[in-house]
Amino acid sequence: MNQCVYWDQFMPDNFQGKPFHLAATSKGLCRVMWPSESFEDLQVWADKYLPGYALIHEPSMLSNYAEQIREYFAGQRKSFDFPLDMQGTEFQKQVWQALTHIPYGSTRSYSEIADAINRPKAVRAVGTANSVNPISLVVPCHRVIGKNSTLTGFRGGLAMKETLLQLEGFDAYVNKGHERYQF
Repeated sequence: MNQCVYWDQFMPDNFQGKPFHLAATSKGLCRVMWPSESFEDLQVWADKYLPGYALIHEPSMLSNYAEQIREYFAGQRKSFDFPLDMQGTEFQKQVWQALTHIPYGSTRSYSEIADAINRPKAVRAVGTANSVNPISLVVPCHRVIGKNSTLTGFRGGLAMKETLLQLEGFDAYVNKGHERYQF
């Protein structure tokens, strides 16, 4: 019997444009897809990381996740308390675990994350792990910025990264970096 990945679309109350896609297994949330990503991207990701799982559109299985994310975008939530089902290498999971310790309204540099996992020379690898974080937003890779406070690559786009940091209390003082470095 195939296991299931439940998915649904989600639109925060104060957003316009394309929706996010959320996906979860019976163990927890496993994917947050940015509006710039498509359902086809979700299918490709699921085939790679969860082969043999059936993708099932089941909004009721995602309602708790969507509600907490909706509260985050409304400024009513600073952390999430639902289970996660992280799919990645052990190194990636180590990086993502370190990201969960960056408090709301704070940032860390890639080198600080590398130091936090006792891999000070793995700064580029930390950046790569950030770029494939399947549950970005909940595992807050948007809080990782360049050592000189510049906004650097983000799968959801630098404009979304800036929006999330501003939501958490940062303002335009953060240097925007260069759009060509978006993931």
